[in-house]
Amino acid sequence: MILAAGRGERMRPLTDVRPKPLLEAGGRLLIEWHLTALARAGFREVVINHAWLGEQIPATLGDGHRYGLSIRYSAESEALESGGGILRALPLLGPEPFLVINGDIWTDFDFSRPPLLDEEALASLILVPNPPQHPRGDFALVPGATGSLDVLADPLRLAAADAPPRYTFAGIGVYRPEFFAGCEAGRFPLLPWLQRAAAAHRLRGRLYQGLWFDIGTPERLRDLDERLAAGAVG
Repeated sequence: MILAAGRGERMRPLTDVRPKPLLEAGGRLLIEWHLTALARAGFREVVINHAWLGEQIPATLGDGHRYGLSIRYSAESEALESGGGILRALPLLGPEPFLVINGDIWTDFDFSRPPLLDEEALASLILVPNPPQHPRGDFALVPGATGSLDVLADPLRLAAADAPPRYTFAGIGVYRPEFFAGCEAGRFPLLPWLQRAAAAHRLRGRLYQGLWFDIGTPERLRDLDERLAAGAVG
């Protein structure tokens, strides 16, 4: 699933006329970078949610055949945030674990090697070194009982003087449908449910140190476009 429903307030005025995933960098739509990477990694079915100017997304991408994919859409009358958007799309995603990617990032992450789930894990996340705009990060990684890396999300423990290094959530994760058990339909963020899974030692993680960009402002979009044009990334 690609999350593509947000308004993109910080990207205005660019997002006044088109949704953020349809902005361009390096001669491609941001969302097309994801679609081609997913197809290259062997994925064949993709769900995309949309809200703000959302009709432009299926009108532009169609059924996905030109990317070697089958795309289905989860329309939202108003953006339901990440948690609510995924919950609404669950009937399209099916009973097995699924990959979720934020539509407003750019990365060279190899989606053929997604985060792994052990039998006890409800979700597994990719974390990245903290970018300049987010120096404090989100979560830490600690050794888990199963030999994997658990995500530490407790705010008090993360604030402690002896807390392990914090990293930034990359907007890439694998989830079991059971992760959303107890959630009520509507608008809600993902963070509280990540914290709940982490507290139960059922949230895993992995650090990725390759290329990753959070395209949150026009300046960052321009920087990425210039890097791609110069062949510095991509």
